[in-house]
Amino acid sequence: MPSAIELIVDGYVSLNDRRALDDLRMQRRKLAVDLKARTGFDYRTTLQQIEEDIIVIEAGLAQMDGPEKT
Repeated sequence: MPSAIELIVDGYVSLNDRRALDDLRMQRRKLAVDLKARTGFDYRTTLQQIEEDIIVIEAGLAQMDGPEKT
């Protein structure tokens, strides 16, 4: 079963909405930076999930850059 982020990315790819994917990636990157700056709690699991989300988003962007679908 696909994860929520995979479904979201697939939706944006099918709509050819590069801006939404770029915004989603930037939001995840900002969240990661904010969490890395915090102290007093172990955010490793959350950061790992965010990094996995970014990988899925970048795969969607790469799919949009790929050869034309026929």
